[in-house]
Amino acid sequence: MDRRAFLYSLQGGLGSIAFSSLLAAEETKNPAKGPHFPNAKAKHCIFLYMEGGPSHIDTFDPKPELDRLHLKEFVRKGEDQSAMSSGKRYFVKSPFRFRRVGQSGATMNVLWEELAKVADEICFYRGLQVESVNHPTANYHVNTGSKFGGDPAVGAWVNYGLGTENDDLPGFIVLPEISYPQGGPANWSNGFLPTQYQGTALRPVGSPLLDIRPPEGVTRTQQRRNLDLLKMLNERHAQRHPQHAELIGRLRNYELAFRMQMQVPQIIDLSRETQQTLDLYGIGREPTDNLGRRCLLARKLVEQGVRFVQLYAGTWDSHDYIERAHGALIRAVDRPIAGLLRDLKQRGLLEETLVVWMGEFGRSPDNGVRGGIKYGRDHNPSAMTVWLAGGGVRAGTTVGATDEIGQSAVEEVHHLRDFHVTLLRLLGLDDNKLTYYHAGRFKQLSQFGGKVIDGIIA
Repeated sequence: MDRRAFLYSLQGGLGSIAFSSLLAAEETKNPAKGPHFPNAKAKHCIFLYMEGGPSHIDTFDPKPELDRLHLKEFVRKGEDQSAMSSGKRYFVKSPFRFRRVGQSGATMNVLWEELAKVADEICFYRGLQVESVNHPTANYHVNTGSKFGGDPAVGAWVNYGLGTENDDLPGFIVLPEISYPQGGPANWSNGFLPTQYQGTALRPVGSPLLDIRPPEGVTRTQQRRNLDLLKMLNERHAQRHPQHAELIGRLRNYELAFRMQMQVPQIIDLSRETQQTLDLYGIGREPTDNLGRRCLLARKLVEQGVRFVQLYAGTWDSHDYIERAHGALIRAVDRPIAGLLRDLKQRGLLEETLVVWMGEFGRSPDNGVRGGIKYGRDHNPSAMTVWLAGGGVRAGTTVGATDEIGQSAVEEVHHLRDFHVTLLRLLGLDDNKLTYYHAGRFKQLSQFGGKVIDGIIA
């Protein structure tokens, strides 16, 4: 029997079960734990997620043609106009002014006052397209590569592939707002990967983690003895029931939580930061205090070796009053994000830290007229702007383009899976090699492969 026939015969009976079990155990036991491309500059990632879908037309990709077409009727080709909830559709011009900034001549809404000063650190990408127009499925798609939820998040894949640089902290930390994004914690799930790769969410108010400090009257020695007893009992159970693999993950989480009680309180304490640093992020003033604190915390986390930090800022879902809504949001995030880039560069961390800014989709050049100046924009999966900085990115460039009204990407057009593959490549990981055996096949972030967007990489 030749090799092909032998492998084919394993598809039936106990042979396939044993063979699959062997592969699964080996893949679980021996993940990559290091870059496939040792020369990659990025060692960490800070992912700034603008939940709700920021309008590319009103932030970084102006469309003067919309000034001429403003309030003229717009019919989307190939769509049933009667099915639209808003009835007739009309072109909507941007209410914002734009300018070119930096030596690169990047185009920005004038409200980006601080970000404009670091524009030459940024690579703007205008060619990305996604699939879903619904927030939960679109969030899942961007965060996990799957529109249905249940798959590992990008941060979980990075954590799985590179491992942690600090055994006392999780490798993947999430900094959400009080209101979680649509889709909830599944946006930072470990999916089918072992539980230690899931995102750990720190609460934005109060104690970032419940029970981060030991109960009053309980010493570290007592905690250590309790954990040792629990470990002994669990290990006995695991020997009798080796099929309960999740028990090992639970033991690891207990140990990690114990170690985090020493590390986290020091990291989240901003009282030791200089006033200059607090001012850099807009901490202590409105409307920048909220995101400013989380951006500073993100810097401190990557400084301590956390692989992947994701921040959420929303909501950018401006169906109405886009001038007021997007204007307020830009003012709230401008200084904190620019401060983050400056701080990382001053500390020599920007070169090894990949910073990503994006939402779940772009927005349309049209909307229904809802009275007065109540103009907004709808969801648009065919055109959006994302930007990247640091970590081997081709800084000071704009890659790709959308059509004259911002409806669709027309240059350097790539599907989301290609963007995911590119993010992994910047971090030294090969999507085709970063796999995990689950449900009968090897799975990967891109689902079934993708192409690196070369224009983004320096």
